[in-house]
Amino acid sequence: MTNIRPLLTSARRHSAARTFIAAASLIVVATACSRAAAVVNTPAAARTTRVDSAHVYSLLSALADDSMQGRRTGTEGAVRAARWIAAQMQSIGLTPAGDSGFYQRVPLFQTQRTMGGQVRQVPALAQSFAALDTIPAERRLPGANVVAIMRGSDPALAHEAVLVDAHYDHLGIGPVVDGDSIFNGADDDASGTIAVLEIARVFAAGPRPKRTVIFLATTGEEVGLLGTRWYIQHPVVSLDSTVANLEIEMIGRPDSLAGGRGKGWLTGYERSTMGEELAAAGIPLVADKRLDQNFFMRSDNIAFARLGIPAHTLSSYSLHTDYHKRSDDMRGVDAGHMAQVISAAARAVRLLTDGPRPQWKPGGRPEPAAPRR
Repeated sequence: MTNIRPLLTSARRHSAARTFIAAASLIVVATACSRAAAVVNTPAAARTTRVDSAHVYSLLSALADDSMQGRRTGTEGAVRAARWIAAQMQSIGLTPAGDSGFYQRVPLFQTQRTMGGQVRQVPALAQSFAALDTIPAERRLPGANVVAIMRGSDPALAHEAVLVDAHYDHLGIGPVVDGDSIFNGADDDASGTIAVLEIARVFAAGPRPKRTVIFLATTGEEVGLLGTRWYIQHPVVSLDSTVANLEIEMIGRPDSLAGGRGKGWLTGYERSTMGEELAAAGIPLVADKRLDQNFFMRSDNIAFARLGIPAHTLSSYSLHTDYHKRSDDMRGVDAGHMAQVISAAARAVRLLTDGPRPQWKPGGRPEPAAPRR
């Protein structure tokens, strides 16, 4: 989760750059004894629509492992995480939807900004891969979203799509504090990324949805929604045909204001009919009760909402004190709670794919983003 509001950018594809793929080829696959070795779904897990807490814990342990180096955008750790996510999508049997298999390459480069009198390096999004080619090679960064598709079964609805997404990046490595230097981001947002994968697995094990579903793990949320901004310029299904977006972020721990274990809340609940439709179906998601935190504006969903797509974030973030700290690791995770929330989220996505399209309420749609200069 970020405090940076998105700024949409225009961009177009260019096949000349292979930054992400070249970097990915240099990553050595972790050994079988590592907790971060690729955790693939067993045949039994792949066939059931049940979400198992032990399986969820195993997946989350891999993605939030120290070997992922905090998954900072543009780093080797982020490349390794993207490869792991792609392997999970493949094991589920999803159809790749990127420009390079499951990878949607994102043209990133290193820039410098002065903040508080200090010069800091911040990843940035190039306007295109052609523009990236003009940047010195030493400043180019590997970057990719990971994306898959499940085509809808209803001839009348299959051209419409529901986007289910989470960001897999986090803050990387920092100075050692109390013997720890890695920002594992187990809750923010490895937990949401695992939810996307598990929802995909549940759908693969059940009947095909009526509408098409896009499963997306984005890069660069923590530094300005970079991956989401690129996806918006290069959607798998036209944004005009994308009828809903459910972002999943920070579901690793229960929130008492949502009702405790197994319950979640939806940002912008009052803005569209989505929340009420889910509640009417008995899905345990309630309104965000911390409106002062402005959570609706602080995740990737806001970029889609500004384009007119009913887009909300599902969360159970309880304002715990490990947010954006090295202590956001597996020690704080409640896998049983996560499994219940993921089950609810899968039901929510099923309603979005097979039920009525959510609609904005009067005054609920946010204003479009100002054009970038």
